This record gives sequence, structure tokens and C-alpha cells, in this order.
Amino acid sequence: MRTTRQLSITLPNEMADVLRERVQSGEYASESEVVREGLRALWARDQAVEAWLHSEVAEAYDALVADPSRGIEADMLRVRLTRKRTAAQ
Repeated sequence: MRTTRQLSITLPNEMADVLRERVQSGEYASESEVVREGLRALWARDQAVEAWLHSEVAEAYDALVADPSRGIEADMLRVRLTRKRTAAQ
């Protein structure tokens, strides 16, 4: 049973050029290898975002639900950020 599947993809010229350059430079053995590496990087990024959402974001949300006084209104946040940006300039 095959463990791979052949696909046909269309890329913008700039991406196709970069893909071919990576193969021609010897960094990768084939265009498929470049695409596989890109997908692995995408999966790793997605997993990192998921982990962050489950750990930090969910934890912050739970803390806010437990104590709503910890939160601030969006307008107040904008004011604080504007003041901070102005002070930094």
C-alpha cells in the first residue's frame, strides 16, 4: 500500500522560484521535500498556537471568569495603549 499521494499544486511565481532555488542550491533533494518541510513548519506553528491557547489564554479566561474585576473595558485598554505609545516616543 502506498504511503504517499501525488498532488498537483499551483504557486505564485515568486514561491515557485524560491522552491526551485532551494532544490538547485542542493539544500533539498526535490521540490516535494521543500513542500513537506514547509508543511512540517506549518504544523509546528499550529501546535505552538494551540498549546498557547490551551495554557495561557484559557488560564487567563478562567481567571477573568472567576474574578471579572480583573478585566478592563476595551476603551480603557485603548487609552492605556495610546498613553504608553505616546510616552515611548
